[in-house]
Amino acid sequence: MSKNQSNRPPLILVDGSSYLYRAFHALPPLATSKGNPTGAVRGVISMLRRHLKEHPDSTVAVVFDAKGKTFRDELFAEYKSHRPPMPDDLREQIQPIHDLIDAMGLPRLVIDGVEADDVIGTLALEALREGQEVIISTGDKDMAQLVRPGITLVNTMSNTSLDSEGVREKFGVGPELIIDFLALMGDKSDNIPGVPGVGEKTALGLLQNLGSLKNIYANLDAIASLSFRGAKTLGKKMAEHREAAELSYKLATIKTDVEMPVHPRDLHHGEPHKEQLKQLYGELEFRGWLEELDGDSVQEVAQQAAAERNYEIITDMGDFDRWLEKLKNSEVFAFDTETTSLNYMQARLVGLSFAVEPQEAAYVPLAHDYMGAPDQLPMETVLEKLRPLLEDPAQKKVGQHLKYDSHILAGCDIQLRGVYRDTMLESYVLDSTASRHDMDSLALKYLGEHTVHFEDIAGKGAKQLTFNQIELEKAGPYAAEDADITLRLHNELSTRLAREPSLEKVLDEIEMPLVPVLARMERYGTYIDAAMLAKQSGELEKKMRDVEQQAFIVAGEEFNLGSTKQLGTILFEKLLIPVIKKTPKGAPSTAEPVLQELAHSHELPALIMQYRGLAKLKNTYTDKLPLMIDPASGRVHTSYHQAVAATGRLSSSDPNLQNIPIRTEEGRRIRQAFVAPEGRVIIAADYSQIELRIMAHLSGDKGLVDAFAQGADIHRATAAEVFEVAPEAVDGEQRRRAKAINFGLIYGMSAFGLAKQLGIPRADAQTYIERYFERYPGVRQYMDSTRKQAAEKGYVETLFGRRLYLPEINSRNAMQRQAAERTAINAPMQGSAADIIKRAMITVDAWLAEQKLASKLIMQVHDELVLEVPEDEAARVSEGITGLMQGAAKLAVPLIVDLGRGANWDEAH
Repeated sequence: MSKNQSNRPPLILVDGSSYLYRAFHALPPLATSKGNPTGAVRGVISMLRRHLKEHPDSTVAVVFDAKGKTFRDELFAEYKSHRPPMPDDLREQIQPIHDLIDAMGLPRLVIDGVEADDVIGTLALEALREGQEVIISTGDKDMAQLVRPGITLVNTMSNTSLDSEGVREKFGVGPELIIDFLALMGDKSDNIPGVPGVGEKTALGLLQNLGSLKNIYANLDAIASLSFRGAKTLGKKMAEHREAAELSYKLATIKTDVEMPVHPRDLHHGEPHKEQLKQLYGELEFRGWLEELDGDSVQEVAQQAAAERNYEIITDMGDFDRWLEKLKNSEVFAFDTETTSLNYMQARLVGLSFAVEPQEAAYVPLAHDYMGAPDQLPMETVLEKLRPLLEDPAQKKVGQHLKYDSHILAGCDIQLRGVYRDTMLESYVLDSTASRHDMDSLALKYLGEHTVHFEDIAGKGAKQLTFNQIELEKAGPYAAEDADITLRLHNELSTRLAREPSLEKVLDEIEMPLVPVLARMERYGTYIDAAMLAKQSGELEKKMRDVEQQAFIVAGEEFNLGSTKQLGTILFEKLLIPVIKKTPKGAPSTAEPVLQELAHSHELPALIMQYRGLAKLKNTYTDKLPLMIDPASGRVHTSYHQAVAATGRLSSSDPNLQNIPIRTEEGRRIRQAFVAPEGRVIIAADYSQIELRIMAHLSGDKGLVDAFAQGADIHRATAAEVFEVAPEAVDGEQRRRAKAINFGLIYGMSAFGLAKQLGIPRADAQTYIERYFERYPGVRQYMDSTRKQAAEKGYVETLFGRRLYLPEINSRNAMQRQAAERTAINAPMQGSAADIIKRAMITVDAWLAEQKLASKLIMQVHDELVLEVPEDEAARVSEGITGLMQGAAKLAVPLIVDLGRGANWDEAH
């Protein structure tokens, strides 16, 4: 090999067929919002991108098997015959993979009548003869026969690389004996027969002592003297199956002399087709890769945007007054605040941006304080000039996540009114199953545009700047772009909503009116008793130590209960508890569902679950809540999220109020720390069995409707029907089982799931379910018709027109399709319940204001509203909100509200 040749970058030959299957089975079943599978596409393309990054000067050629038979099929009719047909979900991904490889400009080889292995083998040796090193990227062990000086194997999925010594270390023989190795032990994946009874250890024993297959057959008598088990009789078996061994040798041999229309010197990268890649990444919803296609620097993008889009940075009062007139004369304008923090209670205003027409926006800096910052307009003057506009209910305003901006303005003593639309909520109502509703994602999805991200101008991690520290040259275009993109998104999304009147109604009558209600709840906050929580932390810690000691006794040794590795060793190696599930990396799983199942028959998993539950309460609530008390208000202020749960349910964070357990003593004690200040009480109003009532309404089942209309205990009534006894004869266990059936069925629970939950035989669970449907035939009819309609439309709707798309409802993957069908049945109930509680919040909030009451809504959790009420208003508020909540929807059955009051949340529940 000449010096010139040895300096050439290696040729990388990728076994596309191998990675296709491996990526499909290794990655979770990823799919687009329309239900098109993408897991294998992402896996294969990720691997190719990695090669391009690690070997920027190399040619990366991707080789796939061709359709049809090859010479191996002629040698052995059963070759690969046992392989099942390619899964439909994988077949769908082949064309997108091929299209992406072509768009990336990579050579893609499919040679008729030749397997990928043989194409790779021929090209590899030809390249080596021409003085070029080769890297073969594959996960198949048969490729190890090609390894030699100048040819190495890499497996990007296991992050391993094999040279000759590596092959010897991994397989026990060198590359020169890999064919012999496969011929002896066979290869199940390709249906290569091998010699019956010869496994890996026996094959290695033969090869390491006698050498190649040819040498073994030349020395059959010597086998009996070898030291491994079965050696004495193996010679005879080898002789009997010589034909199979020699056939297997031929089948396992990769051909390296195939006549092909392409040679290594012909393989070169073409230029990537940027527009085609952009289209494909967009269709496949690979947003991160889509963003990477724009290679311009942040500063260039910002400057270009400012120039092309007419963005202004306002530091002159005359310019500000000119913009103020524009805002006053506009039909609708977009605005955004720039601040120092995401914490709405502690953030300080840095500047405001506005847009009145697409491509035209301005940023008004008010409080940039980096060294050398230019003079800015006085904040007090600017805000006073803006106040009438921002507080005018007749002046329409749009924004992205305007609840946050309303908090910032409230901190400046400005009450934002006239909020017309929020682009985050427009997107959410259009498609709640979309994973992201942030402005950057929406700009890419609906406008096809890359925006400047905050990290681009502020940096990341511990050194990230706050907005007041960012130079105006960067901050101005970024902030102006926010307002511009928001206005353009509103124009696009409102046009789409106008074509969907039921969705537009959900937005305008539920989601938008709820924004100020949530803002008021968040800003008011709730009192907590920090001293009580500190005491509870100490008690939880003691309970954790007690459980830990019990666990040590059961395990027979001390170990770290928080270490999954140590726990796995104790459970599965020392105590020999059966492994029922493994992690993606192959380790025995100790996840919560696994421990729950094991806890039925083993004490230690139950103790671990108890320990984890106590630790979660301590770390998440009793330790953390006191640290979340705002120093200015003395209260805890959660954040409610409207655009997260697909069903329309609200979620909350910092703190997450939805996850405080109510069924455990420890969880209830945490609720006791949510207290009313002196002279006030807590009122909790909770819808009773709202989802079951919605089921009765949706299904119209006479039995269910009558039971609710008569005010019957629905679980007792169901137990009477299912167990065929009089209602007064139903015992506690029967009622418990009926409750599990009632709630289980609306969540799509199967007989297997019900049996598992109740600890009964599956046949009994099936009998209960069948009897339930016999007694309540309208429920079965509703479920069947809902599945059918969901499959036809691709979505289901709530009572109020909220839509939940089901991208996998027609999936050919049975598990995915069945999961979508369960969602189809439950979502209208969950979503309708969410709509009803939101309508109730809007009505209650308006009533409190109209009646000029000092009572405040302070929390919304599940189906419950929590209020802080002066003692002298308690009776009036109790009566008022009960009527308002019960009137939030007209159902075929009565809506019932359970209401309580007390000094704390637990007492009121």
